[in-house]
Amino acid sequence: MLKRAPLWILALPGVLGLFGCGSSKRQFAYVTTPFNDSVTAYRVDSNTGGFSQILGSPYPTGISPSAIVVHPSGKFAYISNAGDNTISLYKVNSTGSLTEILPRTNTGRQPSALAMDPAGTVLFSVNNFTNDISAYTIDSGTGALTEASNSPFPTRGFGPLHAAVSPSGKFLFVANSNSASVSGFSFDSSANLTPVPNSPVPVGNGPNWIAFDPAGKFLYVPNIQDGTFSGFSIDASTGAPTVINGSPFGVSATTTTVIPLSSIVVEPAGKYIYVTANNSSNNVYGFVLNSTTGVPGTAITNSPFAGGTLASFVATDVFGHLLFVGNQGTGGATGAITTLKIAPADGSLTQVSTTSTGSTPTSIATLK
Repeated sequence: MLKRAPLWILALPGVLGLFGCGSSKRQFAYVTTPFNDSVTAYRVDSNTGGFSQILGSPYPTGISPSAIVVHPSGKFAYISNAGDNTISLYKVNSTGSLTEILPRTNTGRQPSALAMDPAGTVLFSVNNFTNDISAYTIDSGTGALTEASNSPFPTRGFGPLHAAVSPSGKFLFVANSNSASVSGFSFDSSANLTPVPNSPVPVGNGPNWIAFDPAGKFLYVPNIQDGTFSGFSIDASTGAPTVINGSPFGVSATTTTVIPLSSIVVEPAGKYIYVTANNSSNNVYGFVLNSTTGVPGTAITNSPFAGGTLASFVATDVFGHLLFVGNQGTGGATGAITTLKIAPADGSLTQVSTTSTGSTPTSIATLK
């Protein structure tokens, strides 16, 4: 039974719903916590960054929930349960509360990541122990999952930890931690996967995250053991990755210093890129992103920024105004979401709130 969520278990950002938010710009956030096998729902004030727990939550999940995604319709949420090899399906109610729809769907062993296409037609579960990908089509009316006929598909790498679908909805990329590589696939409407050219592509040691820029032109991967992050341009037609000039990139001016990098995100406007570090400094490093070359350029003013204790994941809110950092705390019995406001003019971050999750958080998903 898997109870302690490893550092690398993800949060999958960017899959948004369609609820109206009104002038208050409120949104919902869902945070998975494996120590108590649950997901907690919050209302988030986009102006203040404050979290208010929704009455009735937390809600039970399977054993050791590892990742959550929300359907683009805003009607359904999916949670992978790493401890019992299942995916839980929830109905999202108008108040933001969740109601589980049984039975749960089986996956490969130890699902560590979920990824959904922007249209909400397919869902992929990356299974760490079996080194494969379970692929499903999604019923738009009920949210039910149907596994593809040829699923599961091999990841073509070992120890897959994270995955993301390109904004175009054409390609899936997977970070293989134990083989220092990233695998890319194209997929069809039946969720069948085909490797893209040049895949798998080598990266640094311990890749544990995948992030795209909003246009889907570039892909970034933090290498936790090297203290660097790799960048690739993605061919819009074939999905073939090509190394960006200067990659891999460091975050420290001292080249001999290895800073473990745990996650990465490009904010929705595509102007800035943020990388979290999981060490004694617990910082968030920010860079101005060149939208033409994909190269992370000058450091954002006052970078790095304090991100909390043992930062394990990072995600933006639905409006692109806030940055959420999941903090593991110590001993597994504590945890928090640190919220920082993004300054549009220069990308600098200001911490606005810290929300205790009561247990180590492994992922967050938001919708408006």
